[in-house]
Amino acid sequence: MAVNLIELSPAGLYCPPGRFHIDPWRPVACAVITHAHADHARAGSERYLACDDAAQVLRVRLPGAAIDTLPYGAPMLRDGVRVSLHPAGHVLGAAQVRIEYRGEVWVASGDYKRDADPTCAPFEPLRAHAFVTESTFGLPIFRWRAPAEVVDDIAGWWRANAAAGRTSMLFCYAFGKAQRIAAMLARARALNVGPLAAHGAMSALNDAYRASGVDLPPIVHATALAAADVPRALVLAPPSAAGSPWMRRFGDFASGFASGWMQTRAGRRRRGIERGFALSDHVDWPGLLATIADTGASRVLVTHGESSAVVRWLREHGHDAAALATEFAAEGEPEAMPTAGAA
Repeated sequence: MAVNLIELSPAGLYCPPGRFHIDPWRPVACAVITHAHADHARAGSERYLACDDAAQVLRVRLPGAAIDTLPYGAPMLRDGVRVSLHPAGHVLGAAQVRIEYRGEVWVASGDYKRDADPTCAPFEPLRAHAFVTESTFGLPIFRWRAPAEVVDDIAGWWRANAAAGRTSMLFCYAFGKAQRIAAMLARARALNVGPLAAHGAMSALNDAYRASGVDLPPIVHATALAAADVPRALVLAPPSAAGSPWMRRFGDFASGFASGWMQTRAGRRRRGIERGFALSDHVDWPGLLATIADTGASRVLVTHGESSAVVRWLREHGHDAAALATEFAAEGEPEAMPTAGAA
């Protein structure tokens, strides 16, 4: 009888034969981390294991933590369990966790996307007997346009705002989304409108990306913008900055938000954001189904997001599927909506 290589424990997803947790939400002895977003990489564990590409960002997020790293694809043995980390395509250093024990292979996806991203390694399909997948956008309505088209829309919005003398305030997430947008704007040669600036919360993360070898364009600290440059600038800001006193320095600004939630009309209308751009770092519905098919898994376990909808669809189509009630944020750290008036 096949052993469960991943099961729920009070601290989170646990591999019993290997005696380690994956993205635990309580402190544990050994935490294998899929990526450095706050709901997946939490402080307090004795030791952490992540891929090499995650090291710089994890040291920003978990200062002083004992962090071991592996190159993508390099295996390690722990109590007879073969563990390796493989690109998930979500953000810099994001990894799927492949676990092999006594001929059984399980894969835990973490958060992932299949679209190309110049700031991280591309998603790698893996074969497995059982697949543990996220389902943040696990509904048929979520079908992403080509990211390059969305970035062209951002560039056009920026140009129109600059022509009208309005700062372009684009809310996005400090880790992952901000760096992806900056790199894609540079690749699209769309940085000739004015300066690209960022909230101070992004500075250490931008530095970590550069230290990891990611090519980012020059990004000005938003508070250092010259007065004459403010109306032409595109400012990347975390959702927590919406409605804060920090915003007053920019005078008249146009507000935008880059998130997968902008795919829906309700998402675009929420909280007074003028313009929404459906750019997500998570897999969409077709990509989710394609990934499950690519694994060849006979068993699928579905975590945070639209897990009940995904499980229902899978069962209706002949799959052995069940939901795992994890404590990861349903949106993942980088997909929550900003709240007007938030500090």
